[in-house]
Amino acid sequence: MIKALFNRFKNSRPFKDFYNDWINTLKSTLLPLISNPLSFSSSSDPLILATQIDLLHTHFNSYFSALDRASNADVSQLLFPEWRNSLERPFLWFGDFHPYIFTNLLRSFLDNDDSDENDDGQKMELLGKSWNVWKNPDNSLGHFVDQVECGLRLMVPSIVARARDAQASVIEKLAIGWKENGENFEVGEAVQELVDEMTSVFLDANRLRRSVLSDIMGALNVYQAAFFLEGLAQFYVGFSDPKLFPQF
Repeated sequence: MIKALFNRFKNSRPFKDFYNDWINTLKSTLLPLISNPLSFSSSSDPLILATQIDLLHTHFNSYFSALDRASNADVSQLLFPEWRNSLERPFLWFGDFHPYIFTNLLRSFLDNDDSDENDDGQKMELLGKSWNVWKNPDNSLGHFVDQVECGLRLMVPSIVARARDAQASVIEKLAIGWKENGENFEVGEAVQELVDEMTSVFLDANRLRRSVLSDIMGALNVYQAAFFLEGLAQFYVGFSDPKLFPQF
């Protein structure tokens, strides 16, 4: 029912066109650009790597900004993304991937920091020596992730509650309106209130995603940031892999 109400305000500017271009640039240009220097057999110039990190982080921020613009134009196409495939949808939270995915990805690197093998790209050859990128003797990164997730445990439920309350409110208004006015009841005002509130909810959810990613980037050194962004890019790109989809 909620989806049908939103469709009354649907317009013709599909976000999926932007997303297809964005994911193709990520897959074909930016991901290889950062993956190549992270080869274990060669060291990376930190200045060059920092430039590539900035390009990739900027690319993600451009995506979040595009989500904001699209939500102001037509939030329904993001809340009910028919253009997303069935693999992506369980991971979506108000239009894009849940911010917990960012912290879980970072934890996956930290959990493997004592491994002798480097299947996950956690070591680099610097000056002929193997260096564990994620070595963290004081566990400061672990504490950092705990703090970020503590904030998420407070903010995520409040955003979800706002969306739930907005939907409950419009259903109540529609029920009362139809009861009192029958076929003469005009649903437009009530539905517009729902659209406005859900747009606000979406913007806050997207702001939270952007903030968590920014906080993570600020806590990592250049090599950690490179591996993290490479992993995040692989996560986004992986859902469009034609070899992966048939397995599910």
